[in-house]
Formats: sequence, structure tokens, C-alpha cells
Amino acid sequence: MAGFSTTSNEHLIRSNVWSSQLKDVLEDELIAQRWVRFMTDFPDGDTWNMPSIGAMTARNYTEGEAVQYSAMDTGNFTFTITEYMESATYITEKMKQDMFYMNELVSSFVPKQHRALMKNMEVKVLDLAPTSQTATSLNAINGGDHRFVASGTNNTMAPKDFQRARYALQKADVPMENLIAIVDPSVEFELSTMTNLVNLSNNKQWEGIVRDGVSNGLQFRFNIFGWDVYISQNLASIGVETIDSVTTDSAIANVFFSASPDVLPFIGAIRQPPRVDSEFNKDLQREEFVTTMRYGLKVFRPENLVVVLSDDDNVS
Repeated sequence: MAGFSTTSNEHLIRSNVWSSQLKDVLEDELIAQRWVRFMTDFPDGDTWNMPSIGAMTARNYTEGEAVQYSAMDTGNFTFTITEYMESATYITEKMKQDMFYMNELVSSFVPKQHRALMKNMEVKVLDLAPTSQTATSLNAINGGDHRFVASGTNNTMAPKDFQRARYALQKADVPMENLIAIVDPSVEFELSTMTNLVNLSNNKQWEGIVRDGVSNGLQFRFNIFGWDVYISQNLASIGVETIDSVTTDSAIANVFFSASPDVLPFIGAIRQPPRVDSEFNKDLQREEFVTTMRYGLKVFRPENLVVVLSDDDNVS
């Protein structure tokens, strides 16, 4: 009696089986916008001005002589709405009719467009730090260097660099509160594999690092010289740069600053939050979805920014 087998009944076997679920890409967490001072007193127009004043001068006084009067230094901080961003896609009527995944796909359009705009803003915030400084310069303020190449082997980050960044902010009179360091994943790798950390015979207090890792994926489990250390994939790539006779050839701009509310380094304004528009295009027979946004970003306090350039090509 004849039966069924894979050799005699291949037409009854599906050669390709498709899942009923869609696989979504993994996305990194966005962190930088929490440290931007977003202005709310920006009612109209695209340019905003803030007067600034400096410090007073003290002099020796001699009895019987006239007092010397002087005015404070003044200036003007100008901020402009510069970014007008969009994210858009469409789906044709025929595709709607024929596609098994139509509901899942269409429902993802708006969240993914919003995510694209927020990722764009994240990259621009972190790019402000190196682009607001003078390249190939130490950008010294009161003797503290606000841009330098990392001091570890092959220009990788070392603990000393965290203290040097702290010193730079101290010399610039920045409050030593809520210190934030945003570093590349390669920095975590370098720090977590340092010999004096992984050698447990000499450093029993670091045993938890070898067991659990340096970070929880986003933030270091411990502070380094008072810095809360976060990891980001969105830091600016500088490439080759020479500062103070030290050259790095694959530089990532790691960012250090104080997140004390009164001295946040970044300022921003959102003229138009992400707004979704959708309509049916009868000529092209498709549904179109577009999300637009207008905003501006700028460095508000350059004295509260330190950029440490480290190589990211030494992970091995």
C-alpha cells in the first residue's frame, strides 16, 4: 500500500515558510536631549537674543584719592532656529490589498518617523561639543584644557583623562555637581580590560566588574573621579587630529560637562514639535505619511564642555 514520504510528495511541502510576525531592528537608547536647556520664552521669529554680563574688577584703594569706576563687560548671545527636518514614507493601495503584514507595517510608520527625528536631534546635540571648539587646539580656559587627546595606550581613554577633564571644569569655575561623561563603547572596553582591574589578586574590590561588567548597557555601575559615565553610539567621529603634538587617527569625541541645571552646556528651542500629516494621493494611488519638525540647538556655555578625543579602532 502506497504512503506519503518526502521523496514522493514534495509538492505537498512548502519550500519557504513565512512567519506571522515582523522582525524589528534593535535601536540604541537616546540620552543627550535630557541635558539640553530647552527655552520656552521664544514666542515667534527664528532668532533669539540674550544679553550677558561679566564680572566686576577689584582694585587697591588709597585714602584721599579718587575711586576708579569701570563698567562690566557685556555681550550678546544669539540663538537661531536652524533645523527643519522631515521623515516620510508611503504605501500604495495595491500593496495594502496584497500584503499580509499591512496592519503591522502601517502602524509602525509614525513611531519610526518620530524615532528618526529624535535620533537626528541626538546626533546634532553630541556633535555640538567638538564643532563648537577650535580643532587642533587645547581650547584652554584659565589654564585648563577643554580639548585634548586621550592619554592611554594608542590614544585610548585612561582614568587620568577623567581627572584632567574635571580639572578643566574646576579652572573654569564650573560647579562640581552632576558631572556627566558620555563616552564611546570602545572606552568601556579599554577601561574594563585594564590589567590592574582584571587582576583580582591585587584588586579584590573590582571583582564585581569582572562578574557583571563595567556597565548595565547604558551607564557605568560606578563613578570615575566623580563622573557619572554613560555610553553612546552617537558621538561625533573626528578622524585624524593633532593637539599639542599628539595625533589620533580614528578619533571619537567623548563629551564631559556638568549637568547642574543653571549651567547646562547646551541650549535649544523647538519651534514645531514632531507633527504628523497623512493623506491619500489619488494620482499615485497611495497613502502618504510625513512627520516634520523645526528646532534649533547651540552651545550655551562653552566653559562647561570638555572633549576628549580617543581612538575607537583598538578594540581587540
